[in-house]
Amino acid sequence: MKFFKYFLFLVLIACIALAIYIAVQPNSYEVKRELTIEAPVSVAYENVVDLKNWEAWSPWVEKDPNTDITLGENTLGVGGSYSWTDSHGKGSMKTKEVEDNTSIDQELRFDNYEPSNIHWKFEALEPNKTKVTWTMSADKLPFMYKAYALANGGFDNMVGPDFERGLVKLDSVLQESMKIYNIKVNGVTQHSGGFYLYNTTSCKISEVKAKMQEMLPKVIQYASANNISIAGAPYINYIKWDEANNATIFSCCVPTTAQVITADGSDILTGYMDAFRAVETTLTGNYDNLKEAWDIALKYVPEHGYEFQENGPMLETYLTDPIQTPNPAEWVTKIYIAIKNDSSNTTPETNSL
Repeated sequence: MKFFKYFLFLVLIACIALAIYIAVQPNSYEVKRELTIEAPVSVAYENVVDLKNWEAWSPWVEKDPNTDITLGENTLGVGGSYSWTDSHGKGSMKTKEVEDNTSIDQELRFDNYEPSNIHWKFEALEPNKTKVTWTMSADKLPFMYKAYALANGGFDNMVGPDFERGLVKLDSVLQESMKIYNIKVNGVTQHSGGFYLYNTTSCKISEVKAKMQEMLPKVIQYASANNISIAGAPYINYIKWDEANNATIFSCCVPTTAQVITADGSDILTGYMDAFRAVETTLTGNYDNLKEAWDIALKYVPEHGYEFQENGPMLETYLTDPIQTPNPAEWVTKIYIAIKNDSSNTTPETNSL
């Protein structure tokens, strides 16, 4: 009996000592993880700032697929919120402050405990790379939080691996979202033609992308430098396309509201295109899918009883500026293939441009 009393006394002392040890642990913590993501900064930011996207890359939902998520009336930006119930209890998240494409500050709360602070930082490294930093911190830790963290090796050990997994999943989700594309043949339309500025080159088909990226900005810059009014989206006119010999001739064009007389000796020239009947096809998505869009458009013409107009325009028109619209999934390109006017096909035409 005396031994049992001594044993209980020692246990009591140990419990008191442990409680004191837990109580004197720091009242604050910070867990931080970062990852360079293969996506433009605005694409990464826009996904994270809208809480309805979190379920797709949440490491905790991955661990507990039965998590019940309730989205707030607003999920985007300041005031955006959502809550959840999982096997560990209840929690909620609310966005407190944002700085577009730079940072997000949020409040994370578990049950009725003091909230933790969540901070996101987005740094553009290159046009298509972003360093994303995810930080969680608090400075008013309750006793039970300290005890739980101590038993599990500390907050960094508990939360850090989940942050690492979440950032990897976010990167994967963004990669897939940027690959989404759609090709639609809109049917027959009347292209209005008109005056345009252009430069022309011949090259290997494999060199088209590099040549176009070099030439088209020169035409746009020429128009801007000379205060020339632009009448629409820039486009490429494919004059010749010879896959057998890996050869092409094409012009980079910018439509103008009137005829422009360019300076003698300039490689920027002016031209005029008559209105023409065309099959119109829209690609929404990355330019990498243009070959497929062209294949579908070219196949559509004979399949629907139309005939190609000999030496007629073959245009690739860029309706979006990748600088203003960084997400490739949102890029819009229209293809116009000139067809003969005397086709016997009676398919209704779309509205004229």
